Amino acid sequence: MARIPKNKKAVIDKVDANKLYSLEEASALVKEITTTKFDASVDMDVRLGVDPRKANQMVRGICTLPNGTGKNVRVLVLCTPDKEEEAKEAGADYVGLDEYVDKIKGGWTDIDVIITMPQVMGKVGQLGRVLGPRGLMPNPKSGTVTMEIAKAVNEVKAGKIDFKVDKFGIVHTSVAKVSFAGDKIYENAKEFLDTIMKLKPTSSKGTYVHSIYMSSTMSMGIKIDPKSFI
Repeated sequence: MARIPKNKKAVIDKVDANKLYSLEEASALVKEITTTKFDASVDMDVRLGVDPRKANQMVRGICTLPNGTGKNVRVLVLCTPDKEEEAKEAGADYVGLDEYVDKIKGGWTDIDVIITMPQVMGKVGQLGRVLGPRGLMPNPKSGTVTMEIAKAVNEVKAGKIDFKVDKFGIVHTSVAKVSFAGDKIYENAKEFLDTIMKLKPTSSKGTYVHSIYMSSTMSMGIKIDPKSFI
């Protein structure tokens, strides 16, 4: 019989797999069961009662986490020369157009978010095969295709996240870092879950939220009672 490491046994003893935790309890517990030596991400997995194959049941949205993501988000702005200074002053990490389009075609994707303008989507659209699978393709629905470049950069840097349901009906995103205080994790998680609730499709029948789990990088999941935040 395999021997369970001491750290893992301590974690298992702290989490009751049969219990539904409140969002507040989970936000405190996730810090206790994280044993990584780095600042792990706090992740949320929400299984919804929707059929993502139907356009009228697609759940996709954005929300700005009140305490930020805790990540240093690398932003690339693809824009015309008249917007470059605005992007730089707002704090974009990379600004330009043709040179970055060529870099991405060559396989460069060392970025977290791309913001662009409607006028240059013709060029950006050529990058779909590289950016699409990595979730980096700008989209008007997520606010990353806009004329308000500075506003978009500021929002992303402040903690705006973009999420959508996958083909299995699950929404997955990171909402904090385990170094955050428990109440800060709770506030971020609640903002995300409240946004999910507001996005319920009118065509969705029956139970909307089937399950919610919170975990950190490489930790076990903590099952959350939906009633604790609704």
